[in-house]
Amino acid sequence: MIRLDSLKRTPLYDIHKKYGAKMIDFAGFEMPVQYESILKEHEAVRKNAGLFDVSHMGEIIVEGKDSEKFINYMVTNDITKITENQAMYSPMCYHNGTTVDDLLVYKFSYEKYMLVVNASNIDKDYKWLWENKNGFDVEIKDESGEISELALQGPKSQEILEKITNYDLDSLKYYHFDYMDLDGINCLVSRSGYTGEDGFEIFLKNEYVANMWEKILSVGENLGIKPAGLGARDTLRFEAGLPLYGNELSDDITPLEAGLGSFVKLDKSFIGKEALLNQKEEGLKRKIVGFEMSDNAIPRHGYDVYSEGEKIGYVTTGYLSPTLKKNIGMALIKSQFATIGNEINIIIRNKPYKAFVTSKNFYKKNYKK
Repeated sequence: MIRLDSLKRTPLYDIHKKYGAKMIDFAGFEMPVQYESILKEHEAVRKNAGLFDVSHMGEIIVEGKDSEKFINYMVTNDITKITENQAMYSPMCYHNGTTVDDLLVYKFSYEKYMLVVNASNIDKDYKWLWENKNGFDVEIKDESGEISELALQGPKSQEILEKITNYDLDSLKYYHFDYMDLDGINCLVSRSGYTGEDGFEIFLKNEYVANMWEKILSVGENLGIKPAGLGARDTLRFEAGLPLYGNELSDDITPLEAGLGSFVKLDKSFIGKEALLNQKEEGLKRKIVGFEMSDNAIPRHGYDVYSEGEKIGYVTTGYLSPTLKKNIGMALIKSQFATIGNEINIIIRNKPYKAFVTSKNFYKKNYKK
């Protein structure tokens, strides 16, 4: 068991303690799982706004004349399709097609990009990039320790951010970013997030993040903003059908199995292409599906899934949905059982509980186009 006092901390650690956060070990960081309650923080994001510390995420800079070519070889999506000041989501694979990580690619220019990677994978991703840079004229730098990141999410997030900037936020479209002055601080702001709501991700130097956190909460107080922890972050992303590395993606799960085929461009060259092409041609043997409980029981990550006495997979994520008030989940199961409406059994405390397969998109996303 990892002792909390041996974990890494973000620059907002003292602020979290001030706000009464319950701290947990997450990806080697001591992070807030909740402040008031997961339910209240979840509801604040759906109805008003929530502010998250996501400074544990990694930022890797790739620069050089071959930057575009190199990154396009490393990820499954086609980053040649994005313009400057635009971001793109993509998995990154091993040669066998399983997933190194899923990440965001930020394009500053053809010769400079930023990769925003999962906290648990920073060192692994950085090493993987370095191991595959031979033949490409690029420099790779891990700036994760120098950059803090806040996520302001919810339908009132723009109204709140407008109180501390003169930037025309209506002009900032979904998955685009720009530098802007926020309360006198130069920040990189992206219209993106991980909740199914409109919102912004704010990158800034570590020394400014505590004041920025307090300022945003102060100006948003009358609009119902709440500080939100990783608990609400997980329930929000799950309702919106968004994958979490370590659950719906891993070094044992391919992007195709996870239902991310639209982010895998098999008409270009990338690491893992041959394996994924073969998997697609042979047909998927298992898939990530959504499901809803018929019986009154809450599914959890790791629970076995059965059908007619046969084990067919396991639950990757499961909750009582705060928004939908239903017991729902996602599971990796054998493809022949993945038809929507198909009845399955979730094994909870050695007892089978009935459920049925549904779409993974439980909650309609409210992104600004």
